[in-house]
Amino acid sequence: MTDLDPFTDGLDGPMYVVTVASGDERAGCLVGFASQCSIDPPAFAVWLSVANRTYRVAREADHLTVHLLRRDQRALAELFGEETGDDVDKFARVGWQPGEQGSPVLNEVHTWFTGRIRARIDGGDHMGFLLEPVAVCPPAEGPPPPLLRYREVRDLDAGHPA
Repeated sequence: MTDLDPFTDGLDGPMYVVTVASGDERAGCLVGFASQCSIDPPAFAVWLSVANRTYRVAREADHLTVHLLRRDQRALAELFGEETGDDVDKFARVGWQPGEQGSPVLNEVHTWFTGRIRARIDGGDHMGFLLEPVAVCPPAEGPPPPLLRYREVRDLDAGHPA
């Protein structure tokens, strides 16, 4: 197998917090593998590590909420990237509201969407979730704020191994 690192080392994509609810369980994690993948119909794919709790809750869910992080939201990235929901209730540490199907919407993040899970794609150590948007909170008017990028969080110690 060919190592992909020489290609991916130069990438510096935006960071997201993905949240989910199923029954009485809530979960959320920091995600760097995500992208729009269709214009018509609109679709977005997020990839969750199969090692983390968010993936386990998402297996039983119908919706995920994808929050786009700004550069000044590193503390959220640390909470959702370094802590594991196996040990910590992350939602006790942030303001949030239930969205579609109870999927948590973080009060501090003003650019997000909730998507209905249309398909799950096995990607090895990550599972892809193909999302059809059902609720969208677009960016505010004016110039977009700087986004939190991978290079700015690569030093975080993940709550679970990749």
